[in-house]
Amino acid sequence: MKAHLEKLDPSKNIARYYRISVLPNLFGEWTLHREWGRIGRGGQVRMDLFRSQVEAEGALDTLIHAKQKRKYEKV
Repeated sequence: MKAHLEKLDPSKNIARYYRISVLPNLFGEWTLHREWGRIGRGGQVRMDLFRSQVEAEGALDTLIHAKQKRKYEKV
C-alpha cells in the first residue's frame, strides 16, 4: 500500500510532497517508508519497523489522515 500527497499554495510559496508506503523487509518485519520535502528538491526519509502488516497499514492510514487535515491532497 502506498500514497503520494501534495500541498500547493502559490500565494504562500508552498509546494510540498509526502510519499508513504508499507513494504516487507528481509527479516519478516514490515517497514513504513516516508519521504517528504519541497517539490523539485531532495527530501528527508524516515523508516519505521512494525511486526505485522496490519500495524504498519494502520500507521499509514493515521498519517494520511493527519496530512489531509493539514490540506495535503492525494495525487
